[in-house]
Amino acid sequence: MVTIGLGVPMPILTPVTATWTAPFALYLSFLNNRIVYHRLKNSTYLGDRTKSSVALNEQPEDDQLFVATRCQANFLENVPLALVVAAVAELNGANRRTLHYALATLFALRVAHAELGLTKSFRGIKSIGLGRITAFYGSQAFVLGVAGWAAWLCKGYWGF
Repeated sequence: MVTIGLGVPMPILTPVTATWTAPFALYLSFLNNRIVYHRLKNSTYLGDRTKSSVALNEQPEDDQLFVATRCQANFLENVPLALVVAAVAELNGANRRTLHYALATLFALRVAHAELGLTKSFRGIKSIGLGRITAFYGSQAFVLGVAGWAAWLCKGYWGF
């Protein structure tokens, strides 16, 4: 219990999801700073491609700023919904230990997507490391699985 306002006791509603917001926020900060590093290094302050890569007509996967931007954007496309779904499941009585392991797995998948996927090569193809494929399907399985779990937890509401 925590107290709010004038000493009103309030239970902590989503401790597992709240705990995992810190590592996700730290990793997002890391991804943001990677973009800033490449912007400053290449004197490119607007856009997602460096001036030199555009001038040389290079492929986007050869441009480190573009790859860093995609790592951040993909993180932001997937993690917020995953955290919302996890919070909904937790609020509806999901087993906290299982949810903790699921969020730990999601965190590992999102790191693997950027660090072992978009920034690596596989069979000579850039930005398609094994982490990208694994993390894509793993993240989709997380969202669908936890959303289904949350729906199952409140099945009594629908009369089942």
